[in-house]
Amino acid sequence: MSTAATAPPKRGAFIVFEGLDRSGKSTQVARLVEGLTARGVKAVRAGFPERPEGPGTGALLWMVMIHPRGVGALDRTLTTGKMIDSYLSQKADLDDRAIHLLFSANRWERANQILEDLSNGVTVVCDRYAFSGIAFSVIKGISWTWCQSPDMGLPAPDLVLFLSIPPSAAASRGGFGQERYETSEVQLAVKDVFEQLGRTMDDGVWNVVDADRTVDAVEADVRARVEAVLASARLDGDVKRLWDDERATS
Repeated sequence: MSTAATAPPKRGAFIVFEGLDRSGKSTQVARLVEGLTARGVKAVRAGFPERPEGPGTGALLWMVMIHPRGVGALDRTLTTGKMIDSYLSQKADLDDRAIHLLFSANRWERANQILEDLSNGVTVVCDRYAFSGIAFSVIKGISWTWCQSPDMGLPAPDLVLFLSIPPSAAASRGGFGQERYETSEVQLAVKDVFEQLGRTMDDGVWNVVDADRTVDAVEADVRARVEAVLASARLDGDVKRLWDDERATS
C-alpha cells in the first residue's frame, strides 16, 4: 500500500479584466467563462460594481444555469449597488470620497464568496476590480495612498488582463458617453493611472493586451495568457491579499 502523500488539488484562479470603458472587457469575460466551462473547467463570472438586477434578468439566468451554487450565488449587495448605479447613470451626486468607499464596500461584500469559490477549485473571472477604483478616484485629485487603503486586504488576482485601447477608439464604439466617466478627457487620464498601476505590479500578474484588434484576436491572446496561469505553480499556493503580501488565506 502506497504511503505517498497525495498532492492537494489546485485552487481556482482569480482573473481580473481591467481597461478603459468600451474596451471590450465584458465581451472577453463572457467568452473566457464560456470557453473554460466548455472544456470542463469550473468558472464563474464576477464584476464590479455589482448592480442590482431583479428576477428574470440575464443575471438570474446565469446564476441558475452556470454558477455551481445556482440561485444561492445571487448577489445581495442591493444597497451599495443601487447607490452606485444611480451615481454612474448621473441620477445622483455623491462626494468623491463617499463614492470611492461605496465602490470598495461593493467589492468587500463579494470578497468571501470569491475566496470560497477559489478554494473550491472554481476560477473567478472578474470585470473590473480595485484597480479601477484607484484609477477613477486618483484623477479627481485624491491621494493614491488614500484610494488604495480601503481595498488593502482584498483577495489579490493571479492575473490582471489590461485591455489596452486608445481613448479615441473607445469613444467611437457604441454606447460610449452614456455614463458619468465616459468622456475622452476622463478616459485619457484614467489610462495614465492604469499604466502607473501596472508598473507597481510584479510577478507577471499585470498583463497588457492589445484590444484594438478583432474580438477573436483578443480572445486568442487572452486564452493563451490564462492557460499559462492555470498550468502554473502559482495556484498551488494560498490566495494572496491585495497590497498586503505578508497576509494570505487558503
